[in-house]
Amino acid sequence: MSRTGMFRTRCTVIVTLLALFGLFGLLGIDRPSAVAAAPVPVALPVALRVVQPAEPLEEFDVQPAEPLAEFDVRDYGAKGDGSTNDSGAIQKAIDAANAAGGGAVRFPATSGSATYESKNTLHMKSHVTLQVDTGATLSGNGADTYDPPEPNPWDDYQDYGHSHFHNAMIYGDRLTDVGFVGGGVIDGDGALITGNPAAGEADKIISLTRCSGLRIGDGLTLREGGHFAALINGCDHVVSDRLTIDTAMDRDGWNIISTTNVTVTNAHFEANDDALAFKSDYALGAKLANGHVRVSDSFLSAGCCNALMFGSETCGDFTDYRFDRITIRGSDKSGLGLVSMDGAKITDVHYRDITMTDVHSPIMQKVGTRKRCGNNPGVGSISNITYTNIKASGSSPSFSPTLWGESGSGRIHDVTFDNVDITVPGGNGTMSTSPPSNDPNNYNPNSIGTRPAYGWYVRNADNIRWTDSEVRFTADDGRPAVIANTSTNLRFDRFAAQRGSNSPADLNFQTVTGYCVADSHNTSGGALRITQSGSTQNCGPTPQRYEAESAAYPAGSTIDSNHAGYSGTGFVNTPNAAGAYVEWTVNTAQAGTANLVIGYANGTTTDRPMDLAVNGTVVRADASFAPTGAWTTWSTVTVPVALMAGANKVKVAATGAAGCPNLDHLDGPA
Repeated sequence: MSRTGMFRTRCTVIVTLLALFGLFGLLGIDRPSAVAAAPVPVALPVALRVVQPAEPLEEFDVQPAEPLAEFDVRDYGAKGDGSTNDSGAIQKAIDAANAAGGGAVRFPATSGSATYESKNTLHMKSHVTLQVDTGATLSGNGADTYDPPEPNPWDDYQDYGHSHFHNAMIYGDRLTDVGFVGGGVIDGDGALITGNPAAGEADKIISLTRCSGLRIGDGLTLREGGHFAALINGCDHVVSDRLTIDTAMDRDGWNIISTTNVTVTNAHFEANDDALAFKSDYALGAKLANGHVRVSDSFLSAGCCNALMFGSETCGDFTDYRFDRITIRGSDKSGLGLVSMDGAKITDVHYRDITMTDVHSPIMQKVGTRKRCGNNPGVGSISNITYTNIKASGSSPSFSPTLWGESGSGRIHDVTFDNVDITVPGGNGTMSTSPPSNDPNNYNPNSIGTRPAYGWYVRNADNIRWTDSEVRFTADDGRPAVIANTSTNLRFDRFAAQRGSNSPADLNFQTVTGYCVADSHNTSGGALRITQSGSTQNCGPTPQRYEAESAAYPAGSTIDSNHAGYSGTGFVNTPNAAGAYVEWTVNTAQAGTANLVIGYANGTTTDRPMDLAVNGTVVRADASFAPTGAWTTWSTVTVPVALMAGANKVKVAATGAAGCPNLDHLDGPA
């Protein structure tokens, strides 16, 4: 990945601001997004690491900013008394800030609290941040005087709420550098509609289309949002830190649609419908790109529906998503849901260090054939997905973890599960092991009939691998732990499954070419019972191990052996510096996709990310090498890569100043 320089905006007078705005426009660079959190002076955006749309997102670096102009809504006539309609005054402040070249429109909390009633749609403008101070509330109203929904010639391709944007508390289109920050609350106050709104009614708090440079959070709470607390479509360069959403009595939290370059940290979303959803629809009349997204250190909860979801609207392709250190508590549908219903190719999605409790469907992947998208979409696909360090416990009614692809190009492929432990409610009796029914136009977990396996059900999937993972049940279950149907190259290494007292088998392979179960057992330590029909076993040669001490590494590195648990004669301890590396030469007999498994230990309390390059090209940027708890605790990271026949140079290089973790080995193809 190329690394661009950082641009810092330092503005002390409006003249300087205007000059900088012109310079950013000439350079084709989005102005950094707003970051005001303290009352006075107002801190607005400063530094973003600029990433071209075709390149993966690294991160947004937010640093202290110099103050910009403040526009107090009281100076424009707002009362903040909870009864006066302050919409006109607030709009005047927004317009004034925009006309001045940008600034923060501030909602102060007089005498410790203030409620600014808004009966009309507020129209956001570029370079404006709404700053709602702690103790202040911007409130919706049921007067039914919001903007009407705009006509949309493409509204047949998605539901009503996704098709119309004007009918919101706050709306904006084609904006640059906007923000919603502060310690206060923007509250629909029960006035926003969860269904299809009538004239004058609104169904969302924030609605933005085609925006560039959005900051939302910094202590802000969105509450009672109707259909959506926030809906954005066709945007890029989005930063959110410390955003709270409470729509547990309404519907969705935040829908991020057809949007690129997104960072979400320290979020707390409690929704009734989808808490955090990534989608791509046809509401803007085109299939748009999605990707380069980072979500970390967050809490999600969904009442009726999905906690962390891709879809169901899936027109444009999705690539490069990282989800780390997330807690999910409650989801009546999917905890981690990933569906391609409308032709999208979803690839390079990685989940790590995620804990789920009380979820009905812990993990679900499905390719469907709904094709609700313009320009005659084909069937989509799901590939290159990894799950690492996932713990989940389910609740009834339970839907077994599922990978369900379509035949032909719609198959699911190249998915790995490392240290994924799932406990389901269980309690079913024995049943037919034949494939269950499936509605290919429906994305919900219940669109597939009761799975004949309590643990994993796999259909039309290729190159799937479980390592150091297990499935258990709470109540005795008469179904096998795993059933795989019409699939190829499925491998279970150090896999454990609880045995039901009346189950016919533990693992059942149906028309599977090349399954392998190695060093695996039931949860009591006994052998797994494996049955097959029309299937072939192929464990192949043992993966080739390449020791780190036999690889190339920079000067200053040492070969150490003071932490037990390594393989070979030791491990490589590189200098604590960005750019420190270990490079192996990996040989393979034929070109193709292979899983590279890197053994490491990280005894610190912080991640030590590394870029992984194959033959000089970075194929995984900032791959997470999370703390392992101790230097004597060794873990692995699995990365699917494309290798050419013959010798391949595989290099991991530290991207942070702390350098690499201790590196022990790389397992590659034999």
